Amino acid sequence: MSDDEAARHRAKMEKRKAVQDAEVAEKTIEKGLLIVHTGPGKGKSTAAFGLMLRALGRGWRVGVVQYIKGAWETGERFALDRFADQVEWHTMGEGFTWETQDRDRDVAAARAAWARTEALMADPAIRLLVLDELNIALRYDYLPLAEVVEALSRRRPDLHVVVTGRNAKPELVAAADLVTEMTLVKHHFTAGVKAQEGIEF
Repeated sequence: MSDDEAARHRAKMEKRKAVQDAEVAEKTIEKGLLIVHTGPGKGKSTAAFGLMLRALGRGWRVGVVQYIKGAWETGERFALDRFADQVEWHTMGEGFTWETQDRDRDVAAARAAWARTEALMADPAIRLLVLDELNIALRYDYLPLAEVVEALSRRRPDLHVVVTGRNAKPELVAAADLVTEMTLVKHHFTAGVKAQEGIEF
């Protein structure tokens, strides 16, 4: 790169930095966020557990309520067991809906999970709460949508909540502060590759 090119690049980046700094300075609100990870692509729960890892690194107490997944032995659970003094983990589901084949049991499990969620939301020590696959429970009407959205909307001002699962309801999306849709571009499962330890669980 010539001296002129380097000088032009430096001037361009100085302008860019000034714009970025001004934009960042305008953001003054600090609050607990309602975050939704949805969409048909892989990575919704994975991203939520990544946020948990970041929060744990900051010394926060965090909670997890799993709405659908049963008693799988997952890598994230094993890893987070090492932070037992900071993590409240509750696997409340009985497995995927096509495995249980019992709507009454699924509804009862979702209601028990919601009761646990409300208790964790009321605990002032919890700073981040992951509601894993709550979107699935809402999709199948296992829980009253209006009640859930209202409770999440009136959570403590400092509590961050992450909701995962496909097909997030429009009412939840409207109430959320941040919504990310995972888009499926390509998935190894369609090529015959099974779920693998360390990648899927």
